[in-house]
Amino acid sequence: MTPENNNDRRQIVALNDVTKHFGSVVALGGVSAHINEGEFFSLLGPSGCGKTTLLRMIAGFEDPTSGSIEIDGKPMTGIPANRRPTNMVFQNYAIFPHLSVAENIAYGLRQKKLTKAELAREVDGALEMVDLAGYGGRASHALSGGQRQRVALARALVMKPKVVLLDEPLSALDKKLRDQMQLELRNLQRSIGITFVLVTHDQEEALIMSDRIAVMFDGQVAQLATPEELYRRPVNRQVASFIGVMNFLGAQMSEESETSITLDVAALGSVEIPKTSVPAGLTPSQISDVGVRPEMLTVLFDEAETAERVIEGQVEDTSYYGDMTYYNVVLPGLSTPVSISMRNTAGRSILQPGSKVRVGWATDAIVLFK
Repeated sequence: MTPENNNDRRQIVALNDVTKHFGSVVALGGVSAHINEGEFFSLLGPSGCGKTTLLRMIAGFEDPTSGSIEIDGKPMTGIPANRRPTNMVFQNYAIFPHLSVAENIAYGLRQKKLTKAELAREVDGALEMVDLAGYGGRASHALSGGQRQRVALARALVMKPKVVLLDEPLSALDKKLRDQMQLELRNLQRSIGITFVLVTHDQEEALIMSDRIAVMFDGQVAQLATPEELYRRPVNRQVASFIGVMNFLGAQMSEESETSITLDVAALGSVEIPKTSVPAGLTPSQISDVGVRPEMLTVLFDEAETAERVIEGQVEDTSYYGDMTYYNVVLPGLSTPVSISMRNTAGRSILQPGSKVRVGWATDAIVLFK
């Protein structure tokens, strides 16, 4: 299912004004949200923001100080972790090194008192699900990082939970394997349709894998939205700075009509903005900054190239990433250069510091902030 279908899904997890205090420390300050059945949902934020504490409370390893948690319509107050319809994949995978792959996966199943044939059938099915068919007899300590991650996931899935909880399960992998496992995990979740709740501090990981993301700071959810909405229309500077890169430019309203406002924007000049672009809860007079993503600014390499608006600048620094080049460009009236990202296409040269450039941009690239 696509994120657009979220409203049609049944709620599987409800967080109702959940708080958590550790002595005088407020880890969570009243979180309310719902997670839908079959959704890949991510809790994203910096270290110490409360995302892991919230995940542990859904799992039943911590109790809320106040508020309540419901799973599949049932209150979880007083329900221990082993009786909840959830299973967790931990950051270190918690694989038992002295057990084989099959024995690790079967560990939780043994409480169900299955026959030997039933147990083997369940384990083989779980291994096939994570593309490890035939690995049952292998020693778990001999597995690669990616294989260990899959075994931990198979051990969670074999219990047929309603919700799989993932506590930064890819953080120990190298970048190439991590990129591969992000796609594999997302495709697996889509194929089996179980709700996944992921905790991560990696913005790119959350954007790639999630149907919806709750961005958290200081024990609060700052914004809960689809990846596209978070990236294109962050609700404040804190979210905008955490999700990707954003250029911030000072702005002040100079005119207002029934349908639009006119802003004086540093370096960009006078800009007319439709009132429909003003975020809910923000009045035009409150606007003090605008944001522009690096890819929404374009270096015009050819004199014949044009754009809705054009401004001249000078390259201060160049960072080459292979497929992309990032330019820090000084624009008139700005003390800090803006970041511009350009894809490296065939025949396109890499500009060196000191190069004079024309920069193109469009009005709809601008995001408004207090």
